[in-house]
Amino acid sequence: MKYSKATNYALHTMVYLITLPKGRTIGMQSLAEIQDLSPTYLSKILTKLAKGGLIESTPGVKGGYKVSKSRDDISFLDVIKTVEGETNLFHCSIEHNQNKGCMIENVMIQAEENMKEELANTFLIDLADQVDENSRSLIKGKAN
Repeated sequence: MKYSKATNYALHTMVYLITLPKGRTIGMQSLAEIQDLSPTYLSKILTKLAKGGLIESTPGVKGGYKVSKSRDDISFLDVIKTVEGETNLFHCSIEHNQNKGCMIENVMIQAEENMKEELANTFLIDLADQVDENSRSLIKGKAN
């Protein structure tokens, strides 16, 4: 099972945003530097996160990005669905049983549902405490 690199960077970006002091923002350029990413690539990810209602941007010299909903309520699944969409990971093209569809796909869908439940119950705030002090200082130093 594999998620896109965009999901990887979106999850990291969200953890960084969650570690910001309340009321502070961080610019796209700074977020890109922290992750050693192209600002253009990160901009596309930030646009998805904003459209998904997870972050908001503030324009201006002291502007930047911040979390737009309660930090305690953002799950891994929220971020993954925002970036990857709602499609299933496995699709079978063969119907083995006319009434029940593909028996293999049924197993895969159940496994995916179990994974989604785990991701829905795992919150990014739980990782914020694990961000090392060097990274935390870097983030705070770049915050507006």
